[in-house]
Amino acid sequence: MKIHRALRILAAGVIAFGGTIYSGRAQGIPGTVRQLLVSVAPGWDSSQGVLRLYERPDASAPWRPAGDGKIPVLYGRNGLAWGLGILPVPSGLSKKEKDGRAPAGCFAIGTVYGYAGKLPKGSDFRYRQVSEWDAWPDDPQNPYYNQHVVIDPKQGIPDWFQKQKMRHGDPAYAWLVEIRHNSDPIRPGAGSAIFMHIRRGANRPSAGCTTMEEDNLVQVIRCLRTDMNPHYVLLPRKEYERFQTSWGLPEFP
Repeated sequence: MKIHRALRILAAGVIAFGGTIYSGRAQGIPGTVRQLLVSVAPGWDSSQGVLRLYERPDASAPWRPAGDGKIPVLYGRNGLAWGLGILPVPSGLSKKEKDGRAPAGCFAIGTVYGYAGKLPKGSDFRYRQVSEWDAWPDDPQNPYYNQHVVIDPKQGIPDWFQKQKMRHGDPAYAWLVEIRHNSDPIRPGAGSAIFMHIRRGANRPSAGCTTMEEDNLVQVIRCLRTDMNPHYVLLPRKEYERFQTSWGLPEFP
């Protein structure tokens, strides 16, 4: 059977992604990152918070607010846990598969996925229209765990495909903004399929994603720019204050 993988491995421990190469973990927000989506939760067990967009023209410039202000968001039903992103995090509660927690840390924004033939007007970012043959395995035993794969049905359909294929016709998944948690490299069982997507209700948390109203998500998608290498930071308030200086984070009201 033929399967197309979303990642291109250059060498052991080194992943090429969106024109940027990550090897190991950075100590702060890399200078190549000029667009930052920042979400702060009241605490580790919080399932609600706010999201703001920041930009900077270059690594030496301060972060400046962009977009239309704060966006109300929902997290995992059980709150947050440390995820695997581009920056080292302290020991503590770690994100696990199906734990109902959103990953905390700093993560690259990957690809936008959706049902539509193209992104909303005014957008300029990587996009993949989800087909009936797209999958994103969340089974830690699957060799393609936490990866976007596309099956070629002419080459045979694997036994796991029906349970691992990406959903169709689900309003909450009309747009999916990939949060690259546990991606570079992948650790089986550390959590998979983390996105920003449309919320299912004003007070209905997710299984681990960051969700919001559709209009707000479309606003986020329209703001994303490939050449600005956007990343996502999600932290509880106390941890944000703890890492603000060392990570080079913006002031968050």
